[in-house]
Amino acid sequence: MKIYFATSIRGANDAVNSNILLIGALKKYGTVLTEHFAGMTPGGETNLSDREIHDRDLRWIDECDVIVAEVSNPSLGVGYEIRYGIENGKRILCLKNKDGKRLSAMISGSDYLEVEEYINEEEIADILSDFFEE
Repeated sequence: MKIYFATSIRGANDAVNSNILLIGALKKYGTVLTEHFAGMTPGGETNLSDREIHDRDLRWIDECDVIVAEVSNPSLGVGYEIRYGIENGKRILCLKNKDGKRLSAMISGSDYLEVEEYINEEEIADILSDFFEE
């Protein structure tokens, strides 16, 4: 199974540790196409142009079986990736930390997305198990 993990890169200074945790948990279920996000510092990639990142990420979404999006931090890029996934028939799980900001109604109100809130690593493990067993 190929998994596209979407997360805020440029705008979430506190997301690096949760990205490492989530990517580690996702690797139990398949290949994480965006595994490099685990070691990425806020600000994003610097060795590729914005166009190259855009085109590569859309190719990965085309290639993936599912999208798992960490949506605790608002991100235009993650919203764009989610919408692209919806338009291309991808199954999408959105994960939100219960202690995070209020989730956009465009995500929480969508019938095309599975949205789950978590507070700790155990809850993430249970959510992922349920999602991948369906």
